[in-house]
Amino acid sequence: MSAISPLVISGPSGVGKSTLLKRLFAKYPNSFAFSVSHTTRGPRPGEEDGKAYFFVTREKFDELLAQEVPFFIEHAEFGGNHYGTSFQTVKNAQDQGKICVLDVEMKGVQAIKKTNLNAKFIFIRPPSIQDLEKRLESLAKRLGAAQSELDYAETGAHDKVVVNGDSEEKAFEELEAFVLATWPQIAPPTKKSKTCTIL
Repeated sequence: MSAISPLVISGPSGVGKSTLLKRLFAKYPNSFAFSVSHTTRGPRPGEEDGKAYFFVTREKFDELLAQEVPFFIEHAEFGGNHYGTSFQTVKNAQDQGKICVLDVEMKGVQAIKKTNLNAKFIFIRPPSIQDLEKRLESLAKRLGAAQSELDYAETGAHDKVVVNGDSEEKAFEELEAFVLATWPQIAPPTKKSKTCTIL
């Protein structure tokens, strides 16, 4: 049996990816597993090693990065800290019969496309950059990156683009429809309607 394709979700900061994913996980609680990334940043209060992230030193991260057989599918640096998604985290989800969800930025999408993971890609976009501007608090840094993400989405790199605008419900329905069309095995069985015959 072939491995279950992972779901790669991307989109600029503040577009509502987390909200849509929470709804998807809540509706199909046994179908998905979130990929747990490695990071060199320290744990925040309440974060558990192996659940929120795998917390490692910079030296250990560099060691994993230098392995002859690639350890990371993709890796990036944000705010002086390094983050990476391992092949093993995807395999762990597949071994459990679950769809592994990877929430990554544009460079992550580009790196995953170079692997043989046969991933499916969804991009969540705002109706406009102006709409996103209203949602974001720290604008200057994030808007430049957001425009790059939007431009990349225009290249047709993703299997599906979902606009998360005025109606989160509509955005979720589009996300759910794509997921059910791609992984029909997670759909709940339909109830057969009972018919009665009048004699």
